Amino acid sequence: MAPYPTGLFPFACLSASFMSRFKDLFLYCLSIVSFTAFGADGVQFPKTIAWSAYQTGTGGYSQAVAIGNILQRQYGTNLRVIPGRNDVSRLATLRAGRVHFSAGGSEAVYAQEGILNFASRIWGPQPIRALMSNYSDSCSYTMVTATDANIRTIADVKGKRITFVQGAPSLNNAMAALLSFANLTWDDVERVEVGGYNASADAVVNNRADVVGGACNSPPFLRLEASPRGLTFPEFPHNDARAIERVRERLPWYVPHIALEGPTIPPEGIEVFTSAYPLLVGLDVSDDTLAYSTVRVMHENYDTYKNNAPGASGWRMDRQKFEQAFVPFHPGAIRYYQEIGVWTPEAEANNQKNLHRQSVLKAAWDAFVSSAPEDYVEFEQAWLFAREAALAEASLITLGEGL
Repeated sequence: MAPYPTGLFPFACLSASFMSRFKDLFLYCLSIVSFTAFGADGVQFPKTIAWSAYQTGTGGYSQAVAIGNILQRQYGTNLRVIPGRNDVSRLATLRAGRVHFSAGGSEAVYAQEGILNFASRIWGPQPIRALMSNYSDSCSYTMVTATDANIRTIADVKGKRITFVQGAPSLNNAMAALLSFANLTWDDVERVEVGGYNASADAVVNNRADVVGGACNSPPFLRLEASPRGLTFPEFPHNDARAIERVRERLPWYVPHIALEGPTIPPEGIEVFTSAYPLLVGLDVSDDTLAYSTVRVMHENYDTYKNNAPGASGWRMDRQKFEQAFVPFHPGAIRYYQEIGVWTPEAEANNQKNLHRQSVLKAAWDAFVSSAPEDYVEFEQAWLFAREAALAEASLITLGEGL
């Protein structure tokens, strides 16, 4: 066979499917490496970036849009916010490279752990990397009830109708944890299945359910407050140490919190739990320069966007809980935190602990998956057993209860 001319490659001999995959990979790589410098030294963005987030109308989506306005106005960068109706869809776009980062919630932890909807063969433990956390004056997730359901304490939830969001294990597991505050489980309530986060609030407004979970200041709850049913937040008293322990045994990244923002919340606030929401994450392969630039711009322009979306004040630097994080941070983000002197030895020690946890999970997955059962249910059950055994052997918390 005659050689091909110098500098040419026989693309014609490649299959259409290979060419399609090559094209997609090339365009994605081009999108994440073609940066144009703007603003201060070291800050670089491509012309367009993308985040996944909760659905339109939620606090997380609104905050992403507010931050996008900063990027467009000051850096000429268009931030596309891709709404995802459930946990898997938000992180699937991140893993597939269709978005650069994801502004979600506890699903990032579940993906790191390879549990719930991420326990399947196509997922397994993911190398999640945090960029920045939002701990607002609101709360990330609590029980919201219709006033006419007469729920004043968590114990009163027994026998009531509670929404169960299809494809959203982080929301449903969080509700299970909050139920445990009063020693309740899903078996003690009537489960009402809904198709998404916004549909949860609609179910209560339309009297199909009595209880929904969500952020204290989530915009959909304004519809419930304005409805004939009304809105009430039952509190989680912080003086009940054993009840708090039960919740945190299931969700160690949840902490007791005084919420000040949300419909019907009095000036002195209410006692609830919270976690980072949104939690802005990427992957271990996410671009270092983009991670650095994103965190820097969000910090340096905080005063500009803090009042432009519900809960946006929680991105403040003094609310970043580096020492309590359950997910390791991206090196690009760490580089900026080191520059401004907020990355402490305790933060680094915690980060190394979280990296070690991910390495244990990956090793367990790699050892398990090659000889794992083919059946979906058997696969998940066997993986959860192998995962828990590996973590226990490494003296790490297993999160096994209730999964």
